[in-house]
Amino acid sequence: MRLHVADHPLVAHKLTVLRDQNTASPTFRLLVDELVTLLAYEATRHVHVESVDIVTPVTATTGVKLADPRPLVVPILRAGLGMLDGMTRLLPTAEVGFLGMQRDEETLEAITYANRLPDDLSGRQCFLLDPMLATGGTLVAAIDFLLARGARDVTAVCLLAAPEGLAVVEQAVGDRADVSVVVAAVDERLNDKAYIVPGLGDAGDRLYGVV
Repeated sequence: MRLHVADHPLVAHKLTVLRDQNTASPTFRLLVDELVTLLAYEATRHVHVESVDIVTPVTATTGVKLADPRPLVVPILRAGLGMLDGMTRLLPTAEVGFLGMQRDEETLEAITYANRLPDDLSGRQCFLLDPMLATGGTLVAAIDFLLARGARDVTAVCLLAAPEGLAVVEQAVGDRADVSVVVAAVDERLNDKAYIVPGLGDAGDRLYGVV
């Protein structure tokens, strides 16, 4: 597993406002969208491309375009939906799948309750979107779900990660696939309720309210 922490002043600034408990949901949603676009730039650094011949107003030349099969962007419901627009802004031709997972607050285990994904992901670059990598259980379950369908190139884009969760993902993935995690920051730890500290609270609730 490879970890990339986006070390940039704009990332740090937006993340600081997100952390503030006084930031209202509309502003929170806007900042998540902007922050994910910055993270997407780093996450797509190794996206597959192929050569293409074009003609500029001056001369013929060779450039690149996104290769087939197209990348697949998979937000983990519900909080991952708040990251979707920011990711597809940089990958407008990507296909979008959906994976519904939630953490059992008693056992902390991830439960899959919905999926809308292709049956065969062989050769596809997959980008998982989930704001918080806390215990790692949800992300490991999502990665396993993709690997079971043939994916071997998975990049997870998260706003924040805890060291404990990163260790769980790294141990679970092993050498089974090429997995990367791109985050805005790695925080200090998890608390006794498995929330990231200092964190930013429950990302889903702050995006959409408590329902």
